[in-house]
Order: sequence, then structure tokens, then C-alpha cells
Amino acid sequence: MTTCSSSLTILILATLFVASLANFYQTVDITWGDGRGQILNNGDLLTLSLDKTSGSGFQSRNEYMFGKIDMQLKLVPRNSAGTLRSNSSSWDEIDFEFLGNLSGDPYIVHTNVFTQGKGNREQQFYLWFDPTADFHNYTFLWNPQHIVFYVDGTPIREFKNLESDGVSYPNQTMRMYSSLWNADDWATQGGRVKTDWSQAPFTASYMNFNADACIVSNGASSCNSNNTSSSWYTNQKLNSTEEERLKWVQNNYMIYNYCTDYNRFPQGVPKECTMT
Repeated sequence: MTTCSSSLTILILATLFVASLANFYQTVDITWGDGRGQILNNGDLLTLSLDKTSGSGFQSRNEYMFGKIDMQLKLVPRNSAGTLRSNSSSWDEIDFEFLGNLSGDPYIVHTNVFTQGKGNREQQFYLWFDPTADFHNYTFLWNPQHIVFYVDGTPIREFKNLESDGVSYPNQTMRMYSSLWNADDWATQGGRVKTDWSQAPFTASYMNFNADACIVSNGASSCNSNNTSSSWYTNQKLNSTEEERLKWVQNNYMIYNYCTDYNRFPQGVPKECTMT
């Protein structure tokens, strides 16, 4: 049986304040994979592949502090158990990960928020469409008020800034990273289903990376008091339509929420769970 878990981890590590919709040759570097990551179609398409020898990955050239990051993604088709696209850091992370599964079973979208290298804030969802059939848009908005995860413009998760109440919040510079790798020790059904390498190579495709964000270069940010009026930066809460869509997703497609895992937190769930 195959275990292919595909995890996209979008991590922000610096500050940029420009809307940049440019081709992949201009915006990212393929950082590992020995040719398994490729930029195609004059820079409009990027693919990552995984085989039994290695996966592959890329990162943004810019570092960001706050911003709205969009990427269109078409996930690994067929039996995808065991592959994972993901990222790790000792600092702050905002994670979108896609956990592959057996043919016919749905992908799991795994989200997490790390501060100072500590996460344990997982929420997981099924999608309401087949993410392997076509490209879909995955977005996160990160500003001083909150972090919002979107799928095709629909919010699936909100993490509010509650630092004033003692809850840590990502506030360090980050990069955007994405990788495709073998995670069959845990990603599909807790590691019970392993990667079927006869299905390799596994390939995920990316288009339209867009960073409307604050860039940090040489310690200086492109954001200042004169240019932070963009809607993503000033957005302080979801509007009523977004609130309804968020409830719809969480009522119908959420399959795990750390805030309700009382066996995991017998001494009490994390503080933010009781405040939002």
C-alpha cells in the first residue's frame, strides 16, 4: 500500500511590502532535490517530485514579516500515501501541510502555528473538492491582529493575536518554504500505510506565487507608517460573510482540533482555546 503525504509549509521569515506577482525564476530558489524540482513554462510553473531516493524543495528569495501570501497548487494524484510537503524552523512558522492518502480517500489539510520553535496548535481538515484534479488557491494572511488560513478564498482557520493575554504570536521574520518528501512514518493513518514506490515519481505543481507583504532586507523593512494602509495589513477581523464560511468549514470539514483534545492536554487546553 502507498503512503504519500504531501505537505505544503508556507513559512514567512522577513518583511516585504510590495505586491509581487512574478514568475518563479524571479521569486524563488530550488534549494534541494538534485533536479527533482523544476521551473517550467518560462517561469509560470514549478514542480516538485519525490522518488525513493529523494524529495525536493524551494524557498522564497525574499524574507517577510507580515503579508498575504498566495499560491496555486495541484496536489499529487492517485495513491499519495506517504509523501509530505513541509518545513521546519527553530523560529516562527505558519504551516499549511497536505497529507496524502490511499486512492479514493481524501487528502488532509494540516495547519499549525509555531512560535519560538514550539507548535502543538494543529487543526486538520478535509477539503470539499479533489485537490489533485486542478489548481486551487491556498492563502494565509498574517498581520499584527491575526493569522487567517484560506482555501480558494474561504477561511478555514483564524489564529488571533492574544499576546497581551500571554499567548505567544509569530512576530519574527520568515521565508516561504515548500517541500515534497516521504513521511510514511506518520503522515497517512498514523504511519500504518506506507509509500508505494511503484507509483513514483510523485509530483506536485505550483502556479501564481503572490506575496503582497513587507520585505526585510539588510535589517530594514519595506513597511513603514506611510505605506501600511493595504487591506491585508489593516484587516483586524473577519467580516460577517467570512465568519459564516469559517463556521461552515469547521462544522463540516474539520477532523481534528487541538483545542478539544482533552486527552492530549489533561491539565487543560492551551490558553488561547478558552479565549476565542
